Order: sequence, then C-alpha cells, then structure tokens
Amino acid sequence: LSELLRSVRLSGERIVAYAPPRASSVGFAETGSLHIIEAGELALRIDADPHVRRVSRGDAVLLPRGDPHHLSDAGAPEPARWLCGKFTIGDPRASHLLGSLPAVIILRGARGPALEGLEVARRMLVFEMEAPSQGSAVMVARILDLLFIQILRAWAASTDAEPNWLAGALDPQLGPALSAIHRDPGHDWKVEELARACSLSRSAFAARFVARVGKPPATYLAHVRLDAATGLLRDTSLPVTRVAENVGYTSEAAFSRAFRHRYGTPPARWRRDAGSR
Repeated sequence: LSELLRSVRLSGERIVAYAPPRASSVGFAETGSLHIIEAGELALRIDADPHVRRVSRGDAVLLPRGDPHHLSDAGAPEPARWLCGKFTIGDPRASHLLGSLPAVIILRGARGPALEGLEVARRMLVFEMEAPSQGSAVMVARILDLLFIQILRAWAASTDAEPNWLAGALDPQLGPALSAIHRDPGHDWKVEELARACSLSRSAFAARFVARVGKPPATYLAHVRLDAATGLLRDTSLPVTRVAENVGYTSEAAFSRAFRHRYGTPPARWRRDAGSR
C-alpha cells in the first residue's frame, strides 16, 4: 500500500472551515476533497450523479478522484458547519489507481478502531487553523495526508468496498504481487511467478486477484506499465524505443499501439503535450 500511495504522489494542500448561509450551496472541483462534518446536516450532490446523499455531524466524506460536487445545508435544526481539506495528485500515473476508486467514500459517524485517530487529527487541524504558527502549513498538509490514507484503509477493509487495487494491496496474500509489479513493471512477470511470490497456486492466485482487484493480473500489469511510461516520457529524454523497453515492451510498435489506446495519443505527441503544460 505504501508503494502504491507513493506512486500517486498524494499531497495534502490546505484546510478551510465552512459555515455558509442556510440557502447557499458550495461547489468543489478539480482536486481531491475531504469533508469532516462538524455540525448540522448537508446534502451532497456529485455533478455526474443524480443521487443525493445526506451527511451529518461526525461523518467523514472523501472524494479521492476530485469529482465536481456541491454541498448545501439540508435544513437540520443546527446550521451546517464543516472542514474541507484539499489534496493534489502529483503524478498522471495515478490515473488508473484513482479511477478505480469510487467517486465518494462516506464513513458514517467516523467511529470504530480503524478511525480512532480521526477526532485527534480533526482537533489538530482546528488548532493549526485557529492558532497558526511557524510550520502550520506543513502540519496541515501532513495531517491531511494521514487522514486520506486512514480513510482509504478503513473503506477498503469494509464490506462496502468494490474490487480494486486498494483492496488487493490490503490483502496479505496479494500484497507481495502488487508490490512486485509496481517496484519493477518492466520485468517479464508471469502469473506463475507472481503466484509463487504470494505462496499460492496459479489458479488460486488468478481467481483471488480478479476477486480483489477487479481485473486479471496481466491487465493490471499492462496498466502499471503504461502509467510508468508516462513518467519516463515526462521526466526523461529517453527515446520512445528505450521507454518501451524499460516498461517491458519488446516492440516499439506494440508499445505505441497500447499507449495510444490508453491515452488517446501516440507517446511522442503525449511527451510534447506534457512539456507544454
């Protein structure tokens, strides 16, 4: 899990306290958001989803992909008040990792052993906001990082979690395989080799991988390789042929086809576009 989260380059950014007028609606977009509801009741509307969700005091609401959404007071006797933490994702290689997560994760009441530190972290955030001093910005960023990870872990361990990379990373029998793939995506991984790393038979490993991660090992490996390729294209001057070799492709043509299918543009053009951003 640590290796996967490092590859995302998650970074807590800032915290804002909201206590808007009753009839108002506050919009959020383009960055990951964590809402900690402190008072009242709110209606959460995700722009691409007609379903309205109600959240109330004590709930923690994480939108890891940065889906545009709005929060408005739902009319409880107590006016709504909440904290909103913002996250930035520093690596386009996170696309398939974040894309497999749900648009919103809601932890009701934010209680239980898995989240026993949430209230402590909330109090620390409030303290840094109300009495900022040297290093407060760094403190807030680190606390948000911890909260993001803590909430993801609690969700992935719950019965509500759908198959995805996070559930696989938290599975002690699959963790070694995912760690190996992310550590060296260019290696010629065979299902048998990954299964041995997990002390499972080939069939048991393949079935468990699909059940937990939601896709076969070869498909997951292909996604990781192409994500790794974007980093090499952006951060190095290696020729496309060398990039293809480094991420496990024996043919530049095969690499270019797979890359274009995934990102909608050839590798060389993707590199030029990334350099101009």
